Amino acid sequence: MVEGIYKEDNCSSRSEFIEKAIIFYVGYLSANDNSQYLPNVVTSTLKSIVAESDNRMSRLIFKLAVELAMTMNIIASSQDIDKMTLTKLRGECVKEVKRLNGSFSFDDAYDWQKG
Repeated sequence: MVEGIYKEDNCSSRSEFIEKAIIFYVGYLSANDNSQYLPNVVTSTLKSIVAESDNRMSRLIFKLAVELAMTMNIIASSQDIDKMTLTKLRGECVKEVKRLNGSFSFDDAYDWQKG
């Protein structure tokens, strides 16, 4: 059983998996009321899931920020926009994004520029 599942638990060896299993089982047995132990397991599992999700989101946001920085630099190098216009545009964009509750698409920008 260990051979088939230890890698699925992100363990680097069977020994690590067995150690984790023993710690879990001892905790389960040592709890006066086994129903009190279950919430600790659930909490621990949920914390791990949230931490992994946070890690993934952080990596994706970083990649998105890099792509956005590249796009902004390309546009800035090819357009002649003065500081005052840029400041006004930033203010208008903040208002528009707030109005749309953060959901701003390229189509929204097109309609806004052309309308």
